[in-house]
Amino acid sequence: MDLFSENTELQRNSENKGLSSLEVATLTGKQHAHVMRDIRNLLEQGVAQSNFGLGSYTDANQQVRPCYHLTPKGCLILASGYDPILREKVINRLEELEMQKRNGGFQVPQSFSEALMLAARQQETIEEQKRQLAAAAPAVTFTQAVSGSASSCLIGELAKLISQNGYPMGEKRLFAWMRENGYLGTKGERYNIPNQRYIDQGLFELKKGMRSGNNGVMYTTITPKVTGKGQVYFVNKFKAA
Repeated sequence: MDLFSENTELQRNSENKGLSSLEVATLTGKQHAHVMRDIRNLLEQGVAQSNFGLGSYTDANQQVRPCYHLTPKGCLILASGYDPILREKVINRLEELEMQKRNGGFQVPQSFSEALMLAARQQETIEEQKRQLAAAAPAVTFTQAVSGSASSCLIGELAKLISQNGYPMGEKRLFAWMRENGYLGTKGERYNIPNQRYIDQGLFELKKGMRSGNNGVMYTTITPKVTGKGQVYFVNKFKAA
C-alpha cells in the first residue's frame, strides 16, 4: 500500500471523525480485501449506504484501488460483527479521533504515563515511515533516473535491468513473455515487433536501418527498443509480480 496515499486517506477520515477501510484493516490485522467484503455484505443486508462512502486510493504499484470511508456509525456497525478485542480497537481509535478533534487535531495526554505512551507511538510511526521510505528508495531512484533519460534500450538490455531489480530474466524469456502477453507480434512480418497500441502509449519505439543481403540487395531492418517510460513500466510490472 502506498504510504503517502494511505496517510492522505487516514487524515481525511480523521477530519470526519470516521475511519477508512484501510485503517480498519490496519487496526484489526485483517486483509483490506476482507474488510471490503465485510462492508459489501452489510450493504447487501440493507445497511444504509450513507454510512459507507465509496472512494479510492493509489497503491504502491500506482494502481487505483477501491476503499470505503466509514462514518463513526458505520465503524460501529462493522465492528459489531467482529470479536470483542477487534471491536475494542476500533472503538478506541474512534475515541482518539474524537479527542483529537476537540483539541484542534492534537492528542493531549491526560497523565505522565499517557504522554510517554503517546511519545512512544509517535516514535514508532516515525521509524516505520523511515523503514518504508528506505525500502522504496532503490525503486524511486531507478524510476527517476530512467524516466528522465532520453535513451531507449534493446529488449535484451531491459531483461538485464529486470534481473538487477530482483526478478531473474533472460533475453529469450522476456521476448517470449512479451509475445504471450500481447506486447509483441507473434506471426509473420510483425513477429517480435511491438503492437501499435504500446508504441502509442510510449513504451516502445522502432529504429529502422538498412543492411545488405548475400545477393547485394538492400533490406530494411526494424529494431524494437524500449523507451525510458517503457523501462520503468516493465521493471515495476515484474517487481509487483
